[in-house]
Amino acid sequence: MAMILFACKKEKQVQAVTKLPYFNSAAFTPEWEVPKHKIPPFSFTNQNGLQVTNDTYKGKIYIADFFFTSCPGICPKLTKNMGKIQEAYKNDPDIMLLSHTVMPWRDSVPLLKAYAEKNKVLDAKWHLVTGDKDALYSIARTGYFADEDFTKTQDASNFIHTENFVLVDKAGYIRGVYNGTIEIDVLRLQRHIKILKEEI
Repeated sequence: MAMILFACKKEKQVQAVTKLPYFNSAAFTPEWEVPKHKIPPFSFTNQNGLQVTNDTYKGKIYIADFFFTSCPGICPKLTKNMGKIQEAYKNDPDIMLLSHTVMPWRDSVPLLKAYAEKNKVLDAKWHLVTGDKDALYSIARTGYFADEDFTKTQDASNFIHTENFVLVDKAGYIRGVYNGTIEIDVLRLQRHIKILKEEI
């Protein structure tokens, strides 16, 4: 006598993500329909003494972060991981990087240049910028929502120190935020870049 066994297996339905949300406030609540918050106009000076503005990144997907050259803590990890992103997209003209110093009173153009050379920054791909402190801190807090302490305290005198990588689309809207010190989050960022590139 032959016995036939039937096994029922419930398959998981995995829905592919085909679009990223917009982040329109410091709460980082994902919103799927209407983009409301665009990175405001900026003008800073890069490691080569050249002006960097929104136009530099017009039509580009870019990753922004905040650091300072003498930072002994999280900044070396952030820079190392930005370097990995640079390597992954070094031949992709659609992807750029932007690192803002939060210590502009110390991080002069020559210091940024030395830091760039030490970390093998590709000038056409990755801008390290300095400038007016108020402008840098303002764009960190109200442009990229990168300062969680300010969100909580509203104390403008606080020093900015954040591990966030912020993903900005070609139109200047925030589409993702990631912990730049954690490798798995950096990989998630790269997956999201792929989705962003394929968005219609």
